[in-house]
Amino acid sequence: MATDKSFADFLADQMRAAGGITVKKMFGEYGLYKDGVITALICDDKLFIKPTKAGEEFILKDDKITLGAPYPGAKMYFHIKDRFEDREWISTLITLTKNELGEVKPKSKKKK
Repeated sequence: MATDKSFADFLADQMRAAGGITVKKMFGEYGLYKDGVITALICDDKLFIKPTKAGEEFILKDDKITLGAPYPGAKMYFHIKDRFEDREWISTLITLTKNELGEVKPKSKKKK
């Protein structure tokens, strides 16, 4: 089941305090980017954040971590079930995740 675009737009709006949030359609689902770095996937109307140490520590402050695969065969991600309703919380998590993941890596030029 593909993700509804309105749900992807809702999540991006919830994270707008983080700044630099964009959503791009990918294979019927969506990739969520912060400052050009993919930080989350939105699959089957569910939010999956890339796992990082900073993200884990932040989530564990007041919640338990739920892991899930966004699609069969995928690596495990943090499955955020309902905390995305809290704009401040989800904006902080996405910022911490992006900061640990680093900057966009430039594509190498192909040799002829």
